[in-house]
This record gives sequence, structure tokens and C-alpha cells, in this order.
Amino acid sequence: MDFTVKHSLPGRIRIRYDKSRITRRQAALAHSLLSVQDGMTSVGVNYTTGSFLIYYDVKILSEKHIRSYFLALSDKYLKNQEMLAAVEEPEQTESLLFDLAFMTVMHYFKQLLPLPLRIALRVWSLGPRILKGVGQMASGNVFKSEVLDAAAISMALITGDTRTASNINFLLNIGDTIEDFTKKKSYSDLANRLLSQNDQVQLVVKNDGGKVTEKSVPLYVLKKGDVVAVRTGNVIPVDGNVLRGEALVNQASITGEPLAVEKREGSSVFAGTIVQEGELFVEVRAVGSQTKVQNILSMIDNSQSLKVSSQVRSEHLADSLVKYNFLLSLAVFLFTRNLTKVMATLMVDYSCAMKLASPIAVLSAMKEAAENGIIVKGGKFLEDASLADTVVFDKTGTLTAAAPSLSRIIAFEERSENDVLAIAACLEEHFAHPIARAIVKAASDRGILHPEEHAKVEYILAHGIATRLHGKRLVIGSRHFVFDDEKVFVPSELEKIQKEALENGESLLYLAEENNLIGIFAVNDPVRKDAVKVIEKLHRSGIKNCVMITGDDEGAARSAARVTKIDHYISRALPEDKFNYIEEQKKLGHKVIMIGDGINDAPALAAADTGIAMGDCADITGETADIILSSEDGLEGLYKTRLLGSRLMKKIDMNNRGIVAVNTTFMLMGVFGIISPSIAAILHNASTVAFSVNATKGLLEDKKEAKSAV
Repeated sequence: MDFTVKHSLPGRIRIRYDKSRITRRQAALAHSLLSVQDGMTSVGVNYTTGSFLIYYDVKILSEKHIRSYFLALSDKYLKNQEMLAAVEEPEQTESLLFDLAFMTVMHYFKQLLPLPLRIALRVWSLGPRILKGVGQMASGNVFKSEVLDAAAISMALITGDTRTASNINFLLNIGDTIEDFTKKKSYSDLANRLLSQNDQVQLVVKNDGGKVTEKSVPLYVLKKGDVVAVRTGNVIPVDGNVLRGEALVNQASITGEPLAVEKREGSSVFAGTIVQEGELFVEVRAVGSQTKVQNILSMIDNSQSLKVSSQVRSEHLADSLVKYNFLLSLAVFLFTRNLTKVMATLMVDYSCAMKLASPIAVLSAMKEAAENGIIVKGGKFLEDASLADTVVFDKTGTLTAAAPSLSRIIAFEERSENDVLAIAACLEEHFAHPIARAIVKAASDRGILHPEEHAKVEYILAHGIATRLHGKRLVIGSRHFVFDDEKVFVPSELEKIQKEALENGESLLYLAEENNLIGIFAVNDPVRKDAVKVIEKLHRSGIKNCVMITGDDEGAARSAARVTKIDHYISRALPEDKFNYIEEQKKLGHKVIMIGDGINDAPALAAADTGIAMGDCADITGETADIILSSEDGLEGLYKTRLLGSRLMKKIDMNNRGIVAVNTTFMLMGVFGIISPSIAAILHNASTVAFSVNATKGLLEDKKEAKSAV
């Protein structure tokens, strides 16, 4: 590939390519190939300007390496039809300015045509708008903006003023084009913002020596034929075929089946379904990014049905005000008999601006949330978050730093600490829970190898893990699971150990072989640094009750509650306890936010008015939640979400008041003959665009309170 380095700094380089020689699809293929290289942090391509913007890890790559990658992009790759077919053709960017210029030229060009042809073209252009108004009336929707437009044009035609009718139609078309473009741009901006979250997947690759390894890459770089690994608790990222492995897959999001189905070699799987238990290696059947795009667009489509109450009120108000347009027009006709003034009043309505500005405000708020790393699945959830008076927190991974550390090991049955740690790490490495990560990290720090010699791991929700090793049953998990459910023998010193842990605020994890306890792991889980500050802000914003519900022991729960100054806590809770507490609070009339990160939090997230997941949550938790926070921003994202919701409500209401005031002024100007119908149409469309632009303005920008949330 011929290229030029336009700008280069350590870790960042911009490269320009020849658009006349490289097609958009070839550039997309190059983007895909570059993105999977080791050390590439981010690869962006601008097809309009013909340039790549690359961020890379200076510890792994240099500018020389980047240049060598581009030199290697020869025709062998860029003209390979199979590889080209595996990437999507990038969409052409629409140009509003070009569309408006073309419409203007065509409008005035038609006036130079011979009269018969000019009349035919006017009928062709005016007919659809008139028929649309007639269609609304025929269906019983008399008080609609389409009927107002049709009435104004028809009145001009009846009076023989075809030029005015044509001008009105032209201005209405201009307004429709601007409105469509504005809404589409808000829609696509949000989709692109969400897609830029760069979901990571496990790509299975072979190195030069033929060894098979796994590599974490962004979802969008996957191509047809790639193989990805998906394990327990993870969402399947692509449509594909299972090459090997076996798992139970929850397909409720696709088929509605309530029970998981078994998938094995040769089975088809679909993006958005969840591996409930097991492991699959899936060959990509569709381009990886296509399935993600469809999921994102589906989410945004669904979000339009999850409208905020202010948006619903806007639409109802807009429709109800149309009748007053007609009444005003009738009154003007009865008192003045001036059809020009009547047309001027018909050209102004409240419907267009209200029905456009409100959804754009919601989409813009969702986009702004995405810019702050927060994924919101519908405007309704922003509103619910702003109205909530109760927040229920999970502890581990939510109020705490999601980075617990192993503080001590107590070994039994004459086992060594390293022996029991190796066994525990071998079991826990299959799961993404923070405590599991602490066990695995501790083993790694000690240089302990833990080869997989055990049978298939069984994950028991909110309790622990069970398997068999050398013919013996192994279990690891909570006290309730190990001693009550599994009936493991209780050693005499257990009470003393538990008392010490209670005083130290440690969580205990128990490992047993058959019916004998062989190890106890004490884990410290520090509270997030921002937790106290965020809870204070939530209280100031109107939250009456902050509650922590955790499966941890009393000591760990009490310690976290004391540090965070939370209002109330419940320890040793099962998933159903969280669910039941939320249901009780809702029955008492409270609006509840639930925030968590684990698989066991999913039922409670679904029960809450607003379910919020932490950014590094389990996939199934993210699928259940209404809002997903940034993994970098931590709990600050919760406060930002509440702030966005309350300011969105205020913006919609303020816009509505402004729309009524401005358009009423235009109507009165038309009544008193200050403006003509054409000027009324121009002013009306201009105000609609102005209110729509205002709706796109940031809600967190230049606000002292927002700055304090960062």
C-alpha cells in the first residue's frame, strides 16, 4: 500500500493513503488486519479523507513497526477476494448541504420549464403531500400536522396561487429533509458511540510454530472464518458454527426459550445468546461487526419505545394543539376573510418541533452517556434513575474496588498453603468473579502452576464450585454451601478463624475434599475510593436510602458499611434476598435502583425500576441491566447517570415551553399580516431546526456540579 506519514508522536501516528488506488472495502480490510496486531491500542480509518489514525503501545511497537505493517499490505491481501468478502462495505456519508443545494436548484429550474411540463411537475410534487393529509383525515386523524400542511397548500391552489403552493411545498420539503437528517445523525452518532466501546472477544490464533493460542481483540475486527472461544457467563459475540466444545446456551434473547439448550460440535449459535455453562469454540459465519451493529441498532430501536414521560407528554401536547391551529385559522377567516392570513396561521404548528426535539434530546443524552462510558438502553431508564429514592448496592465488585487480594491461607489435613492454593486456583480460573481473580492472582504471584486435572467444573449460583479430582469430590465456596449444603466436617478451630475474619473485615472462602475441609482463604476487598463521595452526592440529589446487600459474612459487610457510611446493610444474602428486598421496597412506593456486577445480581437487576451494571460485570449481568457504567469511571458513573436523567427532563420541558411561545408568536404575526405564508413556513422550519439543535447540546458540559462528579 502506498502511504504517507502525515503526523507522528510516540504512541500515535496518522497515515494518509491514496484514495484513487485503494477502495473503501480495501481500506476496511486493512483496518481489520492492522487492528489484530500486537501492541495496537486503537486503529481508526477515515474513508472520506483517506487516512488512518493509529494509537499503539510504545513498549511493543514503534513508528518503524507501523510503517512495516503498511508496507506489508500488498495486493496479496488487498486484492484477495475471499478476504475482501469477509469485511463490510463502509457506508457513504450523507451530505445535508448537497441535498439542500440540489433541492433548491431543482425547485428554481422547474420554473424555467414550459408551462405544461411545469404544471405536471407541480401536480407530481404537491399531490403526495395533499394525499397524505387526506389519508390522515380518512383514518380519523383530523388534528395532525400533515392535515394542516395539506390544507395550506390546497387553499393556495383553490385561490389560483400555484406559485405560493409550490413555494410552501418546497419549504416543507426543506424542513422534512433537515429533520430527517438531524434525526438520522443523532441515531447514527449514538450507534457509532456505542460501537466504539470496542467489546473484547477471545480470538483463537495459530502462531508461526503452529501452536494454538488465544488473543483478546475488539469485536469489530472479526472476519468470516475466524474462531472465537466463549465460556461460562459470556455472551456469544457472533453468528457461527461450533467447531468443538460443549455448553448449555441460553437463547431466550433470540428464540424466547426459557431453558438453556445443549450445543456441541456442528451446532449453530447466534450472537446475543449466553453460555450458561461450558465452553465453545465458534467459527464466525457472519462478519463479526454485523451482529454487533444489529444488536446496537435493535437496542436503539427498542429505546424509542422506552420513552421518557416528558417525551410522551410532548407528543400528546403536540397533537392536542393542532385543533387550536384549525380553530384559530377558522376565526381568522370568519373575521378577516383574508385567505393569505389563514394560510399563514396554517403554516405554523407545534407538532414538528415537539415531536423532533424531544426524541433528539433523548438520543443526545444517550450519546453523551456513551461518551462518558455509560451505555443506556432507553431514555425511560435515565428518567427512572433521576426519580429514584432508593439505591441498592451489591458489595463485591460494586462498592468495593473489584480487586480483592488474598490476605492469608489456613491449610488443614496436613496440606501446605501452596498445595491448597494450587487446587483453588485451578477451579477458580474458569470464572470472572473478583474473588476468583484474587485466588488466581495469588497463585501466579507465588509462581504456582495449577494444571487442569479435574473433571468438568459445575458452578452453583451464589454458592460455589464443585468438581471431581482423582476420583474425589472437590467443593469451594461460601460457608453455607460447604458446611450446610455439602455437610463438610466442621473443624474445632473454625469458630476462632471466623471470629478473627469478622474483626478484620475479611471474607472467607472454604475448600473441601470429600467431607473434609482442606483450606480456608481469607480475602480482603477494599472499598472503592470514590464510594463515600458518591454516596454523599446521591443523598444530596434526593436519594433517601442507600442499602448494601451482600452474600459476604457479617464482618466484611459491617466493615464496608462503616467505611462508606451507607444507610443500611444486609449480610449473608442470597440472590433471592436481593430480589425480595427490591420487590418489598417497590410495594412500599419507592423507586429503586439496583447496581451490581455478578451473575447472581441478574434477578435483582431485572426486578429494580432501573438495573445498573458495573463496567467490568459478567456478560449476563450486562444483558439484564438497563444501564451499564464505565469500568474506568467506577461509581461516579452512577451519579452522572442520575444527573443526566434530571437534566434531560428539564431540557425537554423547557424546549416545549419555548416551542409553544415561539410558534404562538409566529401565528399572531400571521394573523396581523406581519408575515406571509412563505415567511411563516421559513420561520417555523427555522425554529424547529433551532430547537432540535438546542436539544443536542450537552447536559454535563460547563456545569459546576458535573465537574465535581468527574
